Amino acid sequence: MSRYFTDEHEWVDVEGEIATVGITDYAQEQLGDIVFVELPAEGATFEKGDDAAVVESVKAASDLYAPLTGEVVETNGALEDEPALVNSDPEEDGWFFKLRVANASELEGLMDEAAYKKFVESL
Repeated sequence: MSRYFTDEHEWVDVEGEIATVGITDYAQEQLGDIVFVELPAEGATFEKGDDAAVVESVKAASDLYAPLTGEVVETNGALEDEPALVNSDPEEDGWFFKLRVANASELEGLMDEAAYKKFVESL
């Protein structure tokens, strides 16, 4: 499995044609306590960069963008009952949705972990 990152602080784990999407630890720290998550509908399709989900914290509401073009094949229903999973485990159990990747070449525009760490340090 390969992990990629976006400059919008999303992580993407890719296994075959399925990409699991969530927000990074840095993003959840910036948001503060997550109180609500609005997930996309299964079967929804997104172009890379489309608004795909919403995260609300005690500080602000923020959009989660589709890091790749594809179709939502699964959402993390646990977040609806326990949005704080995004704070406690943002890069594992706090994932948001899984996409069937339509265009694998879009992965070339994403960062690896080392590049993402440098990006965050520059903020």
